[in-house]
Amino acid sequence: MEYRLSDDTWDEKESEAIDRVLASGRFSMGERVAEFEKAFAEKFGVRYALMVSSGSAANLLAAAGLVYSGRLHKGDEVIVPAVSWSTTYFPLYQMGLKLRFVDIDRETLNMDVHKLEAAITEKTRLVCLVNLLGNPNDFDSVKRICADKNIIIMEDNCESLGAEYKGRKAGTFGLVGTFSTFYSHHLCTMEGGVTVTDDEELYHYMLSIRAHGWTRNLPRDSKIYQKSENDFYESFNFIVPGFNLRPLEMEGAAGLEQLGKMDGIIAQRRENAAYFRERMREIPGARIQKEIGESSWFGFAVVLEGENAGKRDRVVRELSAKGIEVRPIVAGNFTRNRVIGYMDYSIHGSLEAADEIHDNGFFVGNHSKSNLAEIGYFIDVLKGAL
Repeated sequence: MEYRLSDDTWDEKESEAIDRVLASGRFSMGERVAEFEKAFAEKFGVRYALMVSSGSAANLLAAAGLVYSGRLHKGDEVIVPAVSWSTTYFPLYQMGLKLRFVDIDRETLNMDVHKLEAAITEKTRLVCLVNLLGNPNDFDSVKRICADKNIIIMEDNCESLGAEYKGRKAGTFGLVGTFSTFYSHHLCTMEGGVTVTDDEELYHYMLSIRAHGWTRNLPRDSKIYQKSENDFYESFNFIVPGFNLRPLEMEGAAGLEQLGKMDGIIAQRRENAAYFRERMREIPGARIQKEIGESSWFGFAVVLEGENAGKRDRVVRELSAKGIEVRPIVAGNFTRNRVIGYMDYSIHGSLEAADEIHDNGFFVGNHSKSNLAEIGYFIDVLKGAL
């Protein structure tokens, strides 16, 4: 048996949608992308959604929007969890912000809210929350901590599309939130991502930043720039340092079909997770992620502890040899990656939980279809490996 990290969520609907785009002759960002953005915003209960070329681009757009709108300034301090994907951190660093790493909660794998509160300094202007592997953060506690300190909350929800906390979709609790629609994620548009906000001014900045920093995509009544009546001039008129983060029409078309499948995909992932959690009770010394709210279960994290601590590499070799795809828990303790030498950062206290994940953690995939047989196979192989 093979147990792959992810499965294919496409059928003939996505192929037919892409065929319609090809027949139209319009391939760059256009009407299909705009339709997807409107549908995405409605689905997630936000005012504005911008589709971009990847989840990483969604983070870059969010960081740039916060800086160029004046909400953040170069040198401001951003608190980030010590465990996440690389492009949680890179856009913040690339926009001139100083990262302050805080340890994770060893049970939930999200930022430890008690250590977050202790890590705040007079220079802290942003908390970047990461909902890891489908698991929402404790947003009530984070909002309480930030409420009277003039600290912005940003959510990296690229691994957790469809997760909920007290009936509200993860990715919508901060001033700005980000999503990924890469192949292996909950929804797939090949490559792709989305940045959301309820703030109209920030939305207008991001409209410009997404496409070169020009004014072409701004509405006439923009909050940030008064457009002239001269469309020729406004077609190549630049007001902020932008990027080209635009998606393709094919991705927007596929995204519309994927949104229609979203509820079923998330429900199936949760059904798979219930079976995984039940079966993992059979294995002492193997800890799994503690759910906050309603996780959308990107994958299944396992941390070896007690008498199994130190066996991770041998276990990974055994799993791989038996056809089970396995990966680190995101990037482990990110400060142990060589790239950290390029960045302006500090570390609050120790990162013991992040180190534990780094040395003893791994994850296997969850699927949009039933993968109970694969999970059972994994449990049997893991038992034998331990």
